[in-house]
Amino acid sequence: MKNNTIHSVSIIEIPKIIDENRRGNLSVIEKNILPYKIERVYYLYDVPSDAHRGGHSHKACNEFLIPISGSFDVVLKDGESKRTVTLNKPNKGLLIVPGIWRELENFSSGAICLVLASNEYEETDYIRDYDMFLEHKIR
Repeated sequence: MKNNTIHSVSIIEIPKIIDENRRGNLSVIEKNILPYKIERVYYLYDVPSDAHRGGHSHKACNEFLIPISGSFDVVLKDGESKRTVTLNKPNKGLLIVPGIWRELENFSSGAICLVLASNEYEETDYIRDYDMFLEHKIR
């Protein structure tokens, strides 16, 4: 966790199957797409465009964020650097490793963010104060 930086975060392309009859596309997450077993699934929706979500880091949990509909920005911080990633394609997701601060913002109308997490919810895994996050990174 302490050694993870914003460069440890990665965009993963989800395989897309294009229907030849133009009935829509299908994307599948299976096998070795993610480097962990999915233990929890949740999603954010009806988020006002001026609202911020996230505002925390995880000690052990990996999360894969997918823009199922619409778009949003993910602001990533590792204590030294900052990076903003715009997610707007449902066949591309963002893998966030432990030890990275994340904030979600600029939600488009109708945006849906699906999250596939490596751990079940556990409050003690969260660091919700940025100053405490910084302290935890240097320990």
